[in-house]
Amino acid sequence: MPMSSHFKDRLSPLLPQIVQTFGTPFHIYDEAGIDQTCEEVNLAFEKIDGFKEYFAVKALPNPAIMALLQAKGFGFDCSSIPEITLARNLGSQATDIMFTSNNTSVHQFQAALDKTGCILNLDDISLISKLPAIPELICFRYNPGKRRTGNKIIGNPMEAKYGITHDQLFDAYKRSMDLGVKRFGIHTMLASNELDYTYMVETADMLLSIIGDIHGKLGIQFDFINIGGGLGIPYTPNTPKFDLSAMALEVTASFEAFKKQNGWAPKLYMESGRFITGPHGALVTSVINHKETYRSYVGVDASMAALMRPGMYEAYHHIHIHDKEDASDLKRVDVVGSLCENNDKFAIQRDLPVTHEGDILVIHDTGAHGHAMGFNYNGHLRPKELLLKKDKSVELIRRAETVEDYFATLSFEPKTMGPA
Repeated sequence: MPMSSHFKDRLSPLLPQIVQTFGTPFHIYDEAGIDQTCEEVNLAFEKIDGFKEYFAVKALPNPAIMALLQAKGFGFDCSSIPEITLARNLGSQATDIMFTSNNTSVHQFQAALDKTGCILNLDDISLISKLPAIPELICFRYNPGKRRTGNKIIGNPMEAKYGITHDQLFDAYKRSMDLGVKRFGIHTMLASNELDYTYMVETADMLLSIIGDIHGKLGIQFDFINIGGGLGIPYTPNTPKFDLSAMALEVTASFEAFKKQNGWAPKLYMESGRFITGPHGALVTSVINHKETYRSYVGVDASMAALMRPGMYEAYHHIHIHDKEDASDLKRVDVVGSLCENNDKFAIQRDLPVTHEGDILVIHDTGAHGHAMGFNYNGHLRPKELLLKKDKSVELIRRAETVEDYFATLSFEPKTMGPA
């Protein structure tokens, strides 16, 4: 079922007061739910020595949330220098940060290796020669091409811009060894929002097989395999949850078999984002207009600038109207924002309770790739972020953008270059 029922139970009695205090729209996250999911992940893989989850910062780059995850022993998967900076500002050390970038510049590598450093996850074999310094540990992102299939969000591996090919693998590790690299990892990311746990088991088995082959040829004992993220959540009603326990049981068995055969085993790393925080967030918005033309429209005070997934991916996000969950008087409507784009819709032809102006509308599962994917097209400003704490207090963890923010990067004394 979309949105944790425990989150909904905690949020609903407080919602009118929260709206009165902070105003809409806002994203709100559930500390208790996030904490519980972190514990479930750690417990599921506890029998694999050195297991570590590197939270995909791109899913929810808010330091208040990242601090909760850090307290559970999570590291951070970062794809940019600002994301690395977020992690470092929380006190993360080199082993806590995985830099999984692509099309990376020399300047970005310099910044990534500066100060505390990080684990470099290289996306291309040509990047080895562009590193400003040779680290002790290097990881390569692997793209199996036609050996595996992706899914709708990630796409066909043969068409993906990510990773090195199967034929480049041995050369990549051999070159790194020749340059003095001592420790190695391997990473892949093949699916997004995958609900079939066996896909993730197959990914772990694939990487274990590959490192066994590389070990046989080059003698490398890998520090870790990173099976990426991609663990899905049930956005639509009556969709079964991802079976984390079954996945962990089979992956653990694969690691045990590998160790029995080889006398050693790597650590297991993952980089889930959506699975950790997605169900524990909601976008709360107020009904401000109704329109009757060829369709019936419910206009709300949030827009696609606060949640682009429905418009970008035609993704389903469940919606309920506060205090009208059990209403029998339903109407088929499109729920829309005010962006000058026709795909600025949170729901299309959805049967919802009849609404009135001022009703509170709750859009589920925005705890990942919600606020993070916001934008300023049309001059729309991104909303505030709130944290519902375990003691049921509510904390503002990011204020809403202002018109002043929108103009802040304009240069009123422009730097110019004279004529050539």
